[in-house]
Amino acid sequence: MTAVQIDEHDGVTVVRMAHGKVNALDLDLLSELTAAFHEVQAGAVVLTGEGRAFSAGVDLWRMLAGGRDYVREFLPALNDAFLAVFGLGKPVVAAINGHAIAGGAILAAACDHRVMSGGTIGVTEIRVGVPFPPTALSILAYAFGEPAARRAVLTGETMAPADALAAGYVDEVTTPDALLETAVARARLAVPSDTFRLTKAQLQASVRERLTRERPLLDPQVLELWLRSVEDGRIQGHMASVTGRGNAR
Repeated sequence: MTAVQIDEHDGVTVVRMAHGKVNALDLDLLSELTAAFHEVQAGAVVLTGEGRAFSAGVDLWRMLAGGRDYVREFLPALNDAFLAVFGLGKPVVAAINGHAIAGGAILAAACDHRVMSGGTIGVTEIRVGVPFPPTALSILAYAFGEPAARRAVLTGETMAPADALAAGYVDEVTTPDALLETAVARARLAVPSDTFRLTKAQLQASVRERLTRERPLLDPQVLELWLRSVEDGRIQGHMASVTGRGNAR
């Protein structure tokens, strides 16, 4: 069963995460998502989720079960997926159909425009006790602006659509019934593709320069803290506190 469904709607490619109850990010979903964005042929893309969530973020239970080897494979795959969405030289619109939490919020931020119809959005990594990869922080700062990104990261707060719009996390709010049509309409820009591609590359140039400079130093530190969080019970304790399920998944 595939984790990503690809359809076409009025000439726009719709990439739909359809993986479990809340489209939690694991290696399967990340690899399929990266491949989908590398292979897209249409002139624009809408990224959305199936069911009640856009994506609830990293599948921490899978990470705990997989241990060190899984974490070492997962973090590069997470960065690859973020950059595949962020760097696509075409219009990319997030149709946020439900909760977009942590890594799910980063995927939404990696899009050029965000339309939200329900759920909440926010980055909760600091509450889990794990650090952000520099790729995620840079995408957030680019999408939300530095002050809003800083507040989002340091508070770990999640926001409903109206508050997210006021905070600048999303660009517009609509109803669930109108979400896909609205997102597709925003994606279909009347701009020549070569002009759009170059303009987007220019806008993102400072992000890429920052990542080229910072990732060799910071990625290993981020990995070390994620490994520590898996082994010292930090993630396990967080999951128990939010689910009440202790060691059960």
